[in-house]
Amino acid sequence: MGAQEPGPPADEPGPEAVARPPWRRWLRVLPLVALVLVSIGLVAGGAAQWFSLDRLLASRAWALGVVEEDRLRAMALASGLYIGIVVVSVPVSVFMTMLCGFLFGTVPGALLAISSSTTGAVIVFSIGRTAAGEWLLRNTGKRLNRLAAGFRRDAFSYVLFLRLLPLFPFWMTNLGPAIFGVPLRTFALATLIGISPGGFIYAATGARIEAVVAAHQDARAACLAAAGTDCERALSLRSVITPELVATLVALGALALLPVVVRRLRRSPKAVPCDD
Repeated sequence: MGAQEPGPPADEPGPEAVARPPWRRWLRVLPLVALVLVSIGLVAGGAAQWFSLDRLLASRAWALGVVEEDRLRAMALASGLYIGIVVVSVPVSVFMTMLCGFLFGTVPGALLAISSSTTGAVIVFSIGRTAAGEWLLRNTGKRLNRLAAGFRRDAFSYVLFLRLLPLFPFWMTNLGPAIFGVPLRTFALATLIGISPGGFIYAATGARIEAVVAAHQDARAACLAAAGTDCERALSLRSVITPELVATLVALGALALLPVVVRRLRRSPKAVPCDD
């Protein structure tokens, strides 16, 4: 037998490690860091205050004029703005959906809002998965890994629930599934379906914003006639989001979790009768 050639020392880095220096791994995190910094800066700077019903009502004639001049361009601009808002996580998605409904009508506005919101969510999800997902799962404890495995088993139902019933900030529901290793296709489909009911509801509300304004003005006139002290209160989203709307989304969220509950019940061990 011929003598074997000596291999590289055990503590010597292999060709993969030499080809990928540590600083390149940090480059993957930079997009997420930049995204977080921009989001914090915009929220701290009061960007959410730029998107209010009062501002919309004050400029609604101008906005409708832009749509009449070139509808396709207006839709492209609205879509780009919506996607950007979702990517930087400014919490004004409800307002933007209502704006789409107001400018383009219930069905076109809802479809535009749903597609734009899904696109923005997929972008954030992709950044989070590329930058931090694998690293966090590799460097955290077994408890988070077990939680991630459980989330992945019922990923579609969990993401659907989070979309139907927005209990958590939108950025959290985008990055959480990315960190837990949810497949992109599952995330995108559950997001698309989950935001659709609310999208049509809010777009329909935006499409009838003139009726909401009339009701607000009637309430203001009645307040002034009764010598009220808070008659100049600004019109807010709380004025148009009714308890019935919230109850509808809660019911849909419960239905989204029903498959998870049924699956858990089927997996639960049955009681074994004891012998006498």
